[in-house]
Amino acid sequence: MSTAYVIVTVLAAVWVGFSAVSIFIRAKWVVEPLAEYGVPRAWWPWLGTAKAAGAAGLVVGLFVPAIGVAAGIGLVAYFIGAVITVIRARSYSHIPFPLLYLVPVVVAMALGSAA
Repeated sequence: MSTAYVIVTVLAAVWVGFSAVSIFIRAKWVVEPLAEYGVPRAWWPWLGTAKAAGAAGLVVGLFVPAIGVAAGIGLVAYFIGAVITVIRARSYSHIPFPLLYLVPVVVAMALGSAA
């Protein structure tokens, strides 16, 4: 296990965890775009839970690699879905936002598979 892998994975987990907390506390800068994209309010707690579980899974994956891989795959699917949601809402200027979360997860997965 490389130092780069550990650092990137922990940072990705913290970043995704921050995103989960932002949904849970209904941060205006997160929930207003969700409403604009047409994401039902009833889904918001589930989306936050999925992010939180993925973040925790990345950290656990440092000790149990299969869990980290599963969490990484889940988060990649989640954030690709977020990109698709933004595109479907025609909010093209918002596409970079889910990518800011997707890229660190992909890099962590790549570093993990290289180890």
